[in-house]
Amino acid sequence: MNKILNVLGITRFVQTIQNIYRIEELRTRIGYTLLLLLVFRFGSFVVLPGIDPTMLDAFTTSAQEGLMGMLDLFSGGAFSNASIFALGVMPYISASIVIQLLTIMVPSFQRIQREGESGRRKINQYTRLLTLVILAAQAPTYLVALKSQLPAEAFLIKGFWSYTLPAVLCLVAGTMFVMWLGERITDRGLGNGISLLIMIGIIARLPHALVAEINVRFSETTGGPLLLIVEILILLFIFMASIALVQAVRRIPVQYARRVVGNKQYGGARQYIPLKINAAGVMPIIFAQALMFVPMLFSGFDSASGFVQAFSPYGFWYTVVFAVLVIVFTYFYTAITVNPTMMAEEMKKNGGFIPGVKPGKKTSEYIDNIMSRITLPGSIFLALIAILPTFAYRFLDINQQFANFYGGTSLLILVGVVLDTLQQIESHLLLRHYDGLMKTGRLKGRTPS
Repeated sequence: MNKILNVLGITRFVQTIQNIYRIEELRTRIGYTLLLLLVFRFGSFVVLPGIDPTMLDAFTTSAQEGLMGMLDLFSGGAFSNASIFALGVMPYISASIVIQLLTIMVPSFQRIQREGESGRRKINQYTRLLTLVILAAQAPTYLVALKSQLPAEAFLIKGFWSYTLPAVLCLVAGTMFVMWLGERITDRGLGNGISLLIMIGIIARLPHALVAEINVRFSETTGGPLLLIVEILILLFIFMASIALVQAVRRIPVQYARRVVGNKQYGGARQYIPLKINAAGVMPIIFAQALMFVPMLFSGFDSASGFVQAFSPYGFWYTVVFAVLVIVFTYFYTAITVNPTMMAEEMKKNGGFIPGVKPGKKTSEYIDNIMSRITLPGSIFLALIAILPTFAYRFLDINQQFANFYGGTSLLILVGVVLDTLQQIESHLLLRHYDGLMKTGRLKGRTPS
């Protein structure tokens, strides 16, 4: 029996759980994180005051398609529930993207970023203020969408002072409270708080999507359970491919010159610069997805027009243009986040050089050429992952909710957050001389034994 458990890895899994429980700090952080995540999920079901919860069916159905479907996915259903957390962390994410771009392109923001801890606090303050500005525009828009989708009798309270203003304040306060939860998880919990909240929101929609797909497969005369098993296997393969994309790196060897100070010798070791194949992460998909909804805004949401139908989600031209934009934004975001010139200068200051390459400008050009070569397959693979939900919906006939988990932003967020959290748990275990989560695996960040 013990041999069977060892083969299945159950014994090692139980031992790892026991090791995690023995570390008081790690146990406290995990418990604190789970508690705040539970608070976030509870708030997702608290309906805005003045709205009858029993009459939200029409809005729930329409809020699971198009742009609103993406927002509902990231909020874990709070958007379609007309919850006080309906806007979730998306306003904060939008503000963070704008501030991040400003710190790259605007010299004054670059100086603030180089100020260390004080600069980081200023950047966070600017992000919060910009979040409030975005909320001031999004909250009334959300209420307008509610009024257009729900019958008049669904609103128990009417009027600007009695309903609209309190509802807007509730939405603003809800998002700011979610931001606070994320910051507390980052400071006192485990993992990146905002990313974990997004991941929990995505996972919360998975059971509903899976149950809907199971009901469809078991109610059809063709396919049935066998096709459902094939779909699950394809999803597992896509997850493995996404993990490979996130962790893939191109290592550039760097040799450091030897220095003798007194009786001691420093340097002389060979290290590596890990250049990620997907250095841009999930940002190109987010940018491209936001840009793809611009045609719908200018068309006045006229679903009968040919232009809107041609660029509707899961359509042919939508998919083609979306893939091209992902590739373009991957090159753009990689260019502004990876600075070969700065890397070459830092290497030269520390006495390092790439074997066979002259320090300075030649080193910068060498790194830039390698980044250009590895970004091409990375961008194509990222574009393929971005449009996989379309193939799942069109060719495998998977329902729209479940198809969203076959690629796109949600899949990369799930993979990235899970790997980041596992790395933090791994660090705590190895710091106290316990075996890590993956003793024989290739989890990036693991200290080689």
